[in-house]
Amino acid sequence: MMRQKSNYVAAIDIGTTKIVSLIGKVNDDGKLDVVGMSKTVSKGIKKGVVLNIEETVGAIRQTVDEAQKQADLQFSDVFVGIAGQHIKSIKNRGYINLGSDRDEIIQKDIDALIADMYKIPIDLGEEIIHVLPQNYIVDSETGVKNPVGMSGRRLEANFHIVIGQIASAKNIERCVNRVGLSVNQLILEPLASSSAVLTDDEKEAGVALVDIGGGTTDVAVFYDDSIRHTAVIPFGGNVVTKDIKEGCKILHRQAEALKTQFGSALGDLAPDDKVVTIPGINGREPKEISFKNLAYIIQMRMEEIIDAVMFEIENSGCMDKLSAGIVLTGGGALLKHLAQLVRFHTGMDIRIGYPIEYLAGDPSDEINKPQYATSVGLLLKGWEIYKKEGMDENEIERKETEEEDMLSEAEENRIGSGIIAAFKKRITDIFEEKGADME
Repeated sequence: MMRQKSNYVAAIDIGTTKIVSLIGKVNDDGKLDVVGMSKTVSKGIKKGVVLNIEETVGAIRQTVDEAQKQADLQFSDVFVGIAGQHIKSIKNRGYINLGSDRDEIIQKDIDALIADMYKIPIDLGEEIIHVLPQNYIVDSETGVKNPVGMSGRRLEANFHIVIGQIASAKNIERCVNRVGLSVNQLILEPLASSSAVLTDDEKEAGVALVDIGGGTTDVAVFYDDSIRHTAVIPFGGNVVTKDIKEGCKILHRQAEALKTQFGSALGDLAPDDKVVTIPGINGREPKEISFKNLAYIIQMRMEEIIDAVMFEIENSGCMDKLSAGIVLTGGGALLKHLAQLVRFHTGMDIRIGYPIEYLAGDPSDEINKPQYATSVGLLLKGWEIYKKEGMDENEIERKETEEEDMLSEAEENRIGSGIIAAFKKRITDIFEEKGADME
């Protein structure tokens, strides 16, 4: 982003089915106003991983040019989402001991502890994408949210660490660089989506975000205001379309249209007497497809996805702590009767997540749809990072000013001491001269 436009932020959501470029402006109320938006069909991406650099670059360039033109703004760096089945997460614990000369914890100690986590051993070909603190321990005091200012000699923390393949991350960066942009930071997509659709109350009570995209289903589990688990399940809405295509023996585009226009996730709720007619291929006889048969095909695959989600929630260790239940978002969340199916299958409270919570625009705007939760979340995460960078820069500037003041004061003291010493010496010389004259 052009740095003189300090309240603007840009992001690119590189998904399996679509690529979205967004430019956002943060208003005085802290709300995000999307001033530039462009989307196109994703090319060269499968299950969140870049498989064809040239096709992906072309799609990104198209959306970037259109978004910049719409916003009448040029930007140089962007925040980009990362997902894919190569993503995994681990838990780790670290600590540092404060020096003997002080016992107050400062932000620098937390930064040092987080930096140490980036040095833990991981498998060859992998890199750490995020280090996310869950809670801190100061000496023997557990459950500390923010230890800055507390007294203690030992600072510990539990961390949630997100790991991905270096090659996949590099391929995403290479595609963005080929468009003439630099990647400010790669952000895990379920974290971005959670920023857009989850409330603070839900994160405190315990909630699982399920973002059903075209190629992947992303899961993020929160409890007590902390991230507890993240996972990327390597299938999403596209496998449902594939099942319809093979089950009904029709074309892919026809299967996608059937799913979005007439599909249902609950076979029992589909009407028995309704059918849709699909034109035959090259003059062949048209096909009649029952709404109920279509719904049962969709339900079977969605139940498989729900089972995979529940497996990840169990792995989080928070299965019995999710008072706020599950929030569904992503394009797949728009599937008719899906919320009812998930509620029936899991017994949990369910709601559909829309990214309206932090948007300044009208609720009817196109951007306020579940399929744009990740895109909006990337902007929000990017703005958080910009604010932190600004605070860090202000802190550095404040410290530099303090150091300059201290140096100036020291210099003044040094000069003043020199003047006094010279004055004393002159007085002594005068008395010595007077004494010599009197003799």
